[in-house]
Amino acid sequence: MSFYDYKATYRTSKEVGMDIFEGKVVLVVNTASKCGFTPQFKGLERLNKLYQDDGLCVIGFPCNQFANQDPLSDQRILGFCQKNYGVTFPVFAKIDVNGKDEHPLYKYLKGKARGVFWSKRIKWNFTKFLIDHEGNVVQRYAPTTKPRNLIKDIESLLEKANA
Repeated sequence: MSFYDYKATYRTSKEVGMDIFEGKVVLVVNTASKCGFTPQFKGLERLNKLYQDDGLCVIGFPCNQFANQDPLSDQRILGFCQKNYGVTFPVFAKIDVNGKDEHPLYKYLKGKARGVFWSKRIKWNFTKFLIDHEGNVVQRYAPTTKPRNLIKDIESLLEKANA
């Protein structure tokens, strides 16, 4: 299976296939609106706007598994992201990224790119996965990795995609 074989519920309650991102470089991020890393929304939106015409798409997956930092409804999460950070990239419905109810997409992502000490487990909000234009998981980044520090990797993948 590949990234494109998975589906997730969009905030409209419709399931959307990740194949809608086929041919694009995708940055997948588990987000939270009440986290110390929440200001990363600003940098993620900056990346999305800067590179979307070149083929990048940032997608967010709210998660409430870490210290109850995203207890809002899906619509309120989206409103928060738009109002406070100007987010225009797709924000999907809230999911679990670990445990018995973890979303199948995250099970796949974690199996393809492990974290510190080869751990599959997502440690906190704003863990990031970079997917190339062919649907391959290329890199996993820690929550502490600021969006601006992904520019070199994103530009490299976009250059390959647009060659």
